[in-house]
Amino acid sequence: MKFILSAVLAMMFGAAPALAAVEQCRFIQAKPDREACYQRQEAELAAKRKPEKTSDTTAVEQLKQMRQDDEAVYQSLRSICRGC
Repeated sequence: MKFILSAVLAMMFGAAPALAAVEQCRFIQAKPDREACYQRQEAELAAKRKPEKTSDTTAVEQLKQMRQDDEAVYQSLRSICRGC
């Protein structure tokens, strides 16, 4: 029982540094290496923040589809109540 518990604890503490994927640039002593580290982090962050490109044609087609759907709803509503 103690062996299993110690194995689980060792795995938990051993896996914790692997989860910390962020480089600690401020602890790098050499200035060129530290600046390169900051640039890598900036590039990774920019890649994460970069929104997916949506082309104008897809936006236009989505608007056309919504208008068709709206027209279908309006037609069904007009047919329900005649002269109310």
